[in-house]
Amino acid sequence: MAVPMEIDVLTLFPEMFEGVLGASILKIAREKDLVRFRLVDVRDFTTDRHRTVDDRPFGGGPGMVMKPEPVVEAVEATEKLSDVPTTRVLLTPQGETFDQRMAHEFAELPRLLLICGHYEGVDERVRLLLNPREVSIGDYVLTGGEPAAMVMMDAVARLIPGVLGAEEALAEESFSDGLLEYPHYTRPREFRGLPVPDVLLSGNHEESRRWRQEQREQRTRERRNDLEPKERP
Repeated sequence: MAVPMEIDVLTLFPEMFEGVLGASILKIAREKDLVRFRLVDVRDFTTDRHRTVDDRPFGGGPGMVMKPEPVVEAVEATEKLSDVPTTRVLLTPQGETFDQRMAHEFAELPRLLLICGHYEGVDERVRLLLNPREVSIGDYVLTGGEPAAMVMMDAVARLIPGVLGAEEALAEESFSDGLLEYPHYTRPREFRGLPVPDVLLSGNHEESRRWRQEQREQRTRERRNDLEPKERP
């Protein structure tokens, strides 16, 4: 039996994840015991009665910064909960951009530990002490790292064998080889004057395969000419 992957999430708002983990692909991954999720409240590692996790930045400036002590101690304590080697990931707008290739890379790891920043970010000493891999899901700013962590969890979990139950479909998904996915059709054969392309009704699987490949290449040229075809991960 396959050893389940472990994903730890360090966050100030663990309640944000309950709905996501209780539905769709992540629910399936957890129920099949293919991925084990662990939510860790960083506030549990504070030492004052107010459970303070942030403070004003030295040198002035707007906003608040996450303090280093609770974050670093949360990471160290969480890693001790399992003997599985951990890959630390800090969700930050300054990180390398998360993409499908990175999702495949992460899906092959035994354990991911995702650190969700908040406020104006985390104290720089978190990065210096923990040396995490810094990852962003895009060139925009979120209120915290939690939505980014959810995106990453979903993208990674669905690549683990057995989660989707149709691994052959993964090979033709968007970005799997640098191309966007082809158009999909199902019943009815015609809807509001729009018919299904004849080639998909012909029963000729080779013709259908060629049509889909042409559609992938055409859509990529039209919509994402920045992408380059590449070997599948």
